[in-house]
Amino acid sequence: MVKKVSKFERSKERLQKLSFAHLLPNMATVIALCIGLSSIRFALLERYDYAVIAIIIAAFFDAMDGRLARLLGAASDFGAELDSLSDFISFGVAPAVVLYILTMNAWAGLGWTISLFFVVCCGLRLARFNTNLRASNSKEDPVWAKKFFIGVPAPAGAMIALLPLTLYQATDYEFLLTPFIVMCFLIAGGVLFISRIPTYSFKTYQIPPKCVPLMLLLVGLLVASLVSAPWATFSLLIVIYLVSLPFSYKNYRSLVETDS
Repeated sequence: MVKKVSKFERSKERLQKLSFAHLLPNMATVIALCIGLSSIRFALLERYDYAVIAIIIAAFFDAMDGRLARLLGAASDFGAELDSLSDFISFGVAPAVVLYILTMNAWAGLGWTISLFFVVCCGLRLARFNTNLRASNSKEDPVWAKKFFIGVPAPAGAMIALLPLTLYQATDYEFLLTPFIVMCFLIAGGVLFISRIPTYSFKTYQIPPKCVPLMLLLVGLLVASLVSAPWATFSLLIVIYLVSLPFSYKNYRSLVETDS
């Protein structure tokens, strides 16, 4: 007689077989979630520089968890759902609340509505991403399609919304923190979240061997700039990303026309 194994027992057996290495991607995701949410605490303490740094660090761990999962063969549906929750909190809720505490509260209900708009757009973007990811697993997409996201990814959208704050840290220009300026970037970040604009997914690009020395040189210069002028350098990186959007759209359309 075959003994029936309950669903709980099967789940318990799978958990017992998980090694520490297989938990590393989920640990990185939880770290990103905790650090991203801690930015709100820094904002309440009026340490807005720490709040931005926390979200940047959360973005770093968010980039690492997926790579760790693929490297260790530890990708799972659980990890994917946890990653989406972490992204929503760290790059949707946290930036909106930080900016509301900083300046949007001056507009009371309107300021809160604009902050909610950004958060909702982030949630819609992540929901669409998960839906498209499941659909792409059931069909064959062109190889070049993996080089693009549809819409701005969550960390990039958060950095766009926070651009007035990073520019203020670099320049001390008070007008950058006026509710109108912050509103423009919150709305822009939200619209780019839910847009259909193809954006570059740099993690899939391969560097030709002859370009490796130049890439290492650029990385060295970037690190030196971040050490000597971190806020100006980071603001410039966000601006460069925004400038890249028309080029990514044009590149995507040319690939679609070539493929068809």
